[in-house]
Amino acid sequence: MIDIRPILFVNGLLLVTVGAGMLMPMVIDLGYDNPDWQVFLGSALFTLFVGASLVIAYRTGSDALSLKQAFVLTASAWVVIPAFAAIPFVFSEFNMSYTDAFFEAMSGVTTTGSTVITGLDFAPPGLLMWRALLQWLGGVGIVVMAVAVLPMLQVGGMQLFKIEGYGTPDKILPRATQISGAITLYYLAITIGCVIALWLAGLTPFDAVAHAMTTVATGGFSTYDASIGHFSNHWIEVIVTIFMVLAAMPFVLQISALRGRPMALLKDAQTQGFLLLLVILIAVATAWMNAALDYSATAALREASFNIVSIITGTGFASVDYDRWGPVSEVFFFCIMFIGGCAGSTSCGIKI
Repeated sequence: MIDIRPILFVNGLLLVTVGAGMLMPMVIDLGYDNPDWQVFLGSALFTLFVGASLVIAYRTGSDALSLKQAFVLTASAWVVIPAFAAIPFVFSEFNMSYTDAFFEAMSGVTTTGSTVITGLDFAPPGLLMWRALLQWLGGVGIVVMAVAVLPMLQVGGMQLFKIEGYGTPDKILPRATQISGAITLYYLAITIGCVIALWLAGLTPFDAVAHAMTTVATGGFSTYDASIGHFSNHWIEVIVTIFMVLAAMPFVLQISALRGRPMALLKDAQTQGFLLLLVILIAVATAWMNAALDYSATAALREASFNIVSIITGTGFASVDYDRWGPVSEVFFFCIMFIGGCAGSTSCGIKI
């Protein structure tokens, strides 16, 4: 019989995190004088109450987490989080059914990027930021947050990294909690870097934050129906492309490179394979667009780079209507979207 107390305890902590996260869109709606701030306040209080109750009721002195418990925790976290994250969608001005709301929240937390919402250009700002925040939280993974709090259970938590593909033979840092902390800090750092770059490229602070979060999460939620194509800004496409590539490479190896071991990243077989594949695919697409679609060499390179990186990493941003490129490109994109980025990144897909 599995002792579910540690599982409920950690799920409670995760709900506290989600409830606290709801305060961010609440403040944004307040600033924009949108009545949905009350929805986020109520949702936050309810989620915080349930989460805190689980933490208080099921705190345990257990000094071990079995493999079965680790798997149950992993599976339950990915259901519990969107179940509560869906609440603001239900009571917002969109008035979504709970089924649609749960779909939207699950798509956000898993960084899938599918959506049932139309009319994003006129959606409440708080709801748009909530979608982006869900993808950002799900980018590194709810499991990383779980590992960060497992020391309170006196558990190393490395088994969770193995489940999620974050384990490495060398263990760049000596403990799983240190790895999760380093990943979180690096994730935050590249998010801030992306925000600043997008803001300097001409986005409003709101759009810069929202798109930076969904870029580094390789989730692809946008604040506009036309996605990145809404901005018609070449520099924004370049910036987003760079950060999508970073987000699709192994985080632990990027951290290792920053700690003075660049060869750990440069000599990594999957990183080399991923970058080589990108170069080949972009070169082929650029040549085809230049020859068959009468694009200039520069325009072909830019659009091929952005859209191929977006698709292969599973981000899903778009800068143009793919129908303009014909059925050949659609089949090509359909094939490469299954590849994905590297293991240990926020990218989805089969993985290199």
